[in-house]
Amino acid sequence: MAELRIQIYSDGADIAEMIAARRSGQVQGFTTNPTLMRKAGLTDYAAFARAALAAIPDLPISFEVFADDFAEMERQARLLASWGANVFVKIPITNTKGESAVPLVRTLAHAGIQLNVTAILTLEQVAAVATALNPQIPAIVSVFAGRIADCGVDPVPIMAQSLQLLAPLPRAQLLWASPREVLNVVQADACGCHIITITPDLQKKLSLIGRSLDAMSLDTVQMFHRDAAAAGYQL
Repeated sequence: MAELRIQIYSDGADIAEMIAARRSGQVQGFTTNPTLMRKAGLTDYAAFARAALAAIPDLPISFEVFADDFAEMERQARLLASWGANVFVKIPITNTKGESAVPLVRTLAHAGIQLNVTAILTLEQVAAVATALNPQIPAIVSVFAGRIADCGVDPVPIMAQSLQLLAPLPRAQLLWASPREVLNVVQADACGCHIITITPDLQKKLSLIGRSLDAMSLDTVQMFHRDAAAAGYQL
């Protein structure tokens, strides 16, 4: 794999896959969320989180609050943070009513809690979060570049400007969230993002970075030939 400066965080909710990702040596942290947990069939949030922390005690892991009321979000955030020094608590940038979570981010950050502010898609949101974070406390700012691209907008300029907004915060890291392809890893690395999340399926493709396109072309032709032969096609 080509040399990358960016940190790779594995995004998922399967303990076995998390352990395998850690053993691969390719990842430097982990993220999850309620949607991924539900997709994985998990029903006990606390049991999953404690199992993940027991298996991976030495790398950052982000767990997300799931309340919609800010007071309950704060209670959940403080509880999650108490479970391990490597925990980052994910706080969505708004609740489901579109009300800003920035005041809560400020409260938690200045209480010394490591945060991962998530579901960000605009520069205005990044700027607001930057005013609320504690410069002394590690934090992650997750901008959903993949979803920005889904809307037909190039995320690279937004990520570059986000880095500028976070520059006064030496312990805040910009995370490129929801990548769709390996190219996004290269883009995130090139524009200076600190972290990118990847799924286990995308992790398997990282070894392709820097591979010869001529070799890829030959592999593709050989695949077509093998599949045609296996199917027994005749004309």
